[in-house]
Amino acid sequence: MTPPPEGRGIPVQAGPGEAGVFRILHVSTGNVCRSPITERLTRHALADRLGGRLSDGIVVESAGTWGHEGAPMEEHAAAVLVEHGADPTGFLGRELLDEHVIRADLVLTATRDHRAQVISMGHSAGLRTFTLKEFTRLVRAIDPATLPPPGSAAGVAERARALVQAAAALRGWLLAPSADADEIYDPYGAPIPYFRSVGDDISHALDPVVTALTGVPAPT
Repeated sequence: MTPPPEGRGIPVQAGPGEAGVFRILHVSTGNVCRSPITERLTRHALADRLGGRLSDGIVVESAGTWGHEGAPMEEHAAAVLVEHGADPTGFLGRELLDEHVIRADLVLTATRDHRAQVISMGHSAGLRTFTLKEFTRLVRAIDPATLPPPGSAAGVAERARALVQAAAALRGWLLAPSADADEIYDPYGAPIPYFRSVGDDISHALDPVVTALTGVPAPT
């Protein structure tokens, strides 16, 4: 029997803080453009930093607040991932459910509206839900020397949890410079050059986040 895709039909066993595992949930609207790009770019970057050992304590998923359940990724989104060296294969859209939020240690959204929707679901999500660009801004202000060294899979998860706590503590002190600074806009229906610009935007925002999570800088 074929097992269900990651996050589908899996009973909720543990909330945030599951031993040795750190779960990142990327959220957008339809889960066919922005959050799939962000999910797969995160996985790709983690593989680069951790030598391909994606089991090293970090699980990356995505869902949509109006998710197209079972839908394939947008064609242009998949093309952008390939251009970034990431793998778009096998992706299926998901509607955001309570279980996804309950299981997540960190929720990164495309926009402030998505962030508000996740927080409104409850499950004590407020302290672990950020827009991607908001989290990037906060992470840049955190001294990596104050975080636990990654070391092992359990160490990666411990470091990631400490990073989220530090970012939450800084949130009220480092505000966005403008109303649009924390937004990643929806490319749905746009031509591929716009998808490329969104992909670049996401990639640039992810780089310092993955560096902080893993303690490993991007390959040069």
